[in-house]
Amino acid sequence: MTVRRLWPRLALLALLVAGVVLLRLTVFAAAAIPVRVAVAQKGLVEETVTNSRAGTVKARRRAKLAPETGGRVVSLPHRRGSRVRQGELLLQVQDSVQRAQLSLAEDDRKVALAQRDQACLAADHAEREGVRTRGLAAQGIVSTDQIDGVDSQARTAEAACRAARATAERAESAVRLARAQLRQTTLLAPFDGIVADTFIEEGEWTSPSPPALPIPPVLDLIDTRSIYVSAPMDEVDSARIRKGQPARVTVDSRPGQHFPAHVVEVAPYVLDRLEQNRTVEIELELDDPAVAASLLPGTSADAEVILSAKDGVLRVPTSALLEGGKVLVLDRGRLVEESLRLGLRNWDFTEVRGGLEPGARVVVSLDRPEVKAGAKAREQESGQS
Repeated sequence: MTVRRLWPRLALLALLVAGVVLLRLTVFAAAAIPVRVAVAQKGLVEETVTNSRAGTVKARRRAKLAPETGGRVVSLPHRRGSRVRQGELLLQVQDSVQRAQLSLAEDDRKVALAQRDQACLAADHAEREGVRTRGLAAQGIVSTDQIDGVDSQARTAEAACRAARATAERAESAVRLARAQLRQTTLLAPFDGIVADTFIEEGEWTSPSPPALPIPPVLDLIDTRSIYVSAPMDEVDSARIRKGQPARVTVDSRPGQHFPAHVVEVAPYVLDRLEQNRTVEIELELDDPAVAASLLPGTSADAEVILSAKDGVLRVPTSALLEGGKVLVLDRGRLVEESLRLGLRNWDFTEVRGGLEPGARVVVSLDRPEVKAGAKAREQESGQS
């Protein structure tokens, strides 16, 4: 075949190849993957530890109360949610019997006091009579038998006086007992707090407790000034947690809010509930007492203890990290894998000590298999799914 006849065929083949390459670069070219990115920049990074299981909001002073005596409830002035002061009446049991017993005891005391006064006056008179008789005996006017009789009467009167005094003291004790029994018909607030719940109504009966068997409470009182958070921490972290360390608390009832707190107690032992679940209980108090008072005991809570912190250091979102301390960087339309030297970290941010420049755009949407090194990519626009 001559060269002249070969040239048209070569030209046609070149056109076909050029067309295929053009189609691959245009029509059949792989679309750029949309990815979410975060800019590496300087800021605060904290090293933290969090609870291994859900913690709980608790109250150090919480009393489940019941009256000391049984009877029909005639007054229940405070209901759920009421704030009360120490000493305020919470519940009143019908007290007519106790008041009658107190009145009777006070009457008995009056009688006993009168009898004491009478007996002791008689004793004083007998004593004076004995002195006068002994004076006459010294003059030889009365006999020895008369002196013995007077002395015996004086001793008898003195004994009667002592007995009357004892009876009066017993009557006084009976009055104190009756007053104490009357006080048992009232239930007073032992401290300032809020009524969490009541379990009885006016007109219902409450029963006294038999020995070693407490009766069910009729009222639940919480001191809102004693609110704290108890959280179980993994035993591995126990040696790094100390009293006074700053912390943050979150509660399920207030999503998205973080409350500053501090560690006030670390348990001196490891709690072994299950063989694979060993924890140390810590207690935290919120820095703002008003916020603490607004939390409901029993609410689920999470604690994040801040072990150390650095400000003004280069950081990336922790969600951008790949295995081995690597990240994907969006650079001129391509995803490039970079290895980093890391420092402090928490759930939100990780310190970058080397391997990345400020301003780099690191990929945080790593949940798709096509997001990998070498892939064409573009920054996902805000609001794009």
